[in-house]
Amino acid sequence: MSELLQPVLDNPLVQLSQRLCWLFFFIFTLALVFWTWRDAERRGAMSWFWALVVLLFNVPGWIVYMVVRPPESLADARERELEIRAREAELQRKFPVCPACFKPVEDDYLICPSCMKKLKKECIGCGRPLKLDWTVCPYCKTKQ
Repeated sequence: MSELLQPVLDNPLVQLSQRLCWLFFFIFTLALVFWTWRDAERRGAMSWFWALVVLLFNVPGWIVYMVVRPPESLADARERELEIRAREAELQRKFPVCPACFKPVEDDYLICPSCMKKLKKECIGCGRPLKLDWTVCPYCKTKQ
C-alpha cells in the first residue's frame, strides 16, 4: 500500500500543503494559548495553569476551560459591586435608616423603635424633631 501512496506523498505540492497545515496548527495553538492566558487573567482564574492545559491538550483543554471559567471578569464584578453600593446609597437617601441597627426609620422619629437609639431631640418650643447637634430650632427660632 505504501508503494501506491509514495509517489503522491513525494509530490512537492503535497509536501507544501503538509507543511502549511503544520504551520497553521502551530500558530493556532499559540493563539489559543495566548487568548486563554489573557481571558483567564481578566477573569481572575489561574492564567498560567489554563494556558498550560490548552498548550498540552489544545482544543479539548480549551473546551474544558470554557466550561469551568468564571462567568464574569473582575472588571464586571467590580462594576456590579459599585452599582449595588450606589443603589444602596440612593435608597438610604430616600428612606432614612437608623445609624446603629440600619432598620428603616421615619424622618420625624426621635428614637429608633428597634434599638432605642436616640436619633433626634425634641424642640423645647414647638416640639418638632431636631438634629442632635442643632443649638437653635429652625422652625420657631428657640435656643435649645
